[in-house]
Amino acid sequence: MKVIDSIVADAAAIAAVRRDIHAHPELCFQEVRTADVIAAQLTEWGIPIHRGLGTTGVVGIVHGRDGGACGRAVGLRADIDALPMQEFNTFAHASKHVGKMHACGHDGHTAMLLAAAKYFSRHRDFDGTVYLIFQPAEEGGGGAREMIKDGLFEQFPMQAVFGMHNWPGMPVGTFAVSAGPVMASSNEFKITIRGKGAHGAMPHLGIDPVPVACQMVQAFQTIISRNKKPIEAGVISVTMIHTGEATNVVPDSCEMQGTVRTFTIELLDMIERRMRQVAEHTCAAFEATCEFEFVRNYPPTINSPAEAEFARRVMAGIVGEDKVLAQEPTGGAEDFSFMLQAKPGAYVFIANGDGTHRDMGHGGGPCTLHNPSYDFNDDLIPLGGTYWVELARQWLANPTA
Repeated sequence: MKVIDSIVADAAAIAAVRRDIHAHPELCFQEVRTADVIAAQLTEWGIPIHRGLGTTGVVGIVHGRDGGACGRAVGLRADIDALPMQEFNTFAHASKHVGKMHACGHDGHTAMLLAAAKYFSRHRDFDGTVYLIFQPAEEGGGGAREMIKDGLFEQFPMQAVFGMHNWPGMPVGTFAVSAGPVMASSNEFKITIRGKGAHGAMPHLGIDPVPVACQMVQAFQTIISRNKKPIEAGVISVTMIHTGEATNVVPDSCEMQGTVRTFTIELLDMIERRMRQVAEHTCAAFEATCEFEFVRNYPPTINSPAEAEFARRVMAGIVGEDKVLAQEPTGGAEDFSFMLQAKPGAYVFIANGDGTHRDMGHGGGPCTLHNPSYDFNDDLIPLGGTYWVELARQWLANPTA
């Protein structure tokens, strides 16, 4: 493994910053203290910053030895927000805020990019510009979209943008990357079925929305099994059904909610269209009516082939070819997808290990993402920081990348 010596030397100090952020988690668009910590570090290292994109975003600007005159630039992105969860860990840097926790490792993502920033502050041995993007509100707020709306790519022109997420379960020292879709789109639906209430003993006098909902749930699965191609991946999950208040009353209405996941916009378009048709026509068949709402949250995260291959080569140069794995697509979603819709780039995984780094004082659960016993593995800081440095340096050095 070829990690940069100075990043290894700085790792303990960066880990202390990471643990401070972990102890003071902030939810989407509320990351004021976190942004202050990031801005203070970058400023201390002599890196100019811009604040306020996406409400609490921070962008660090690192020009190379040419002062950025060549016009070539690359963006490196880390997310900074926490989750609305209660932490079970009891170690010293556990969350000090009830109901808030860094359970997805965004504190670690921030730390790895800060490690690269500190290196770049002392080594400008490249031409062009590196933009360090510290993005708020990944966890449901669409912070990437909001930074783009606020002019991220106009104010900081770049030819490509890269992101990275820690991945529990993979052995430390490995990476994963693949071209094409790597994370799914995230979408929500709410269907309100309007019937006609009646006495439970005289259902013929009403229009019962409950069997309508039951028919609808089953019919939705035929969209997956009969309308999409078998080789395409898609999920429709009805996760909530709310109706009724008494055992002897046929309710007036029934509300269904759930999620849809796909790896292409084309499949998503088809699923939304067919769900609406099924909902409306099923209701009509039972003489009921419905209100159909479909909200598209995050699009699928799709890596550009050239940039994914470039990232793979950089990883292989650090850890060896055998430690760079194929990135299996996951049904989870990620708002870095908005950046990849606007710019070429790649979103990759860095292994977080099996949880044994939590050798004492942690909760009883597994060290998986969005788990109350999760913690980022600080051993990743030198490796992740090295990846960011080598990725940016090699990309800027290769005009055909």
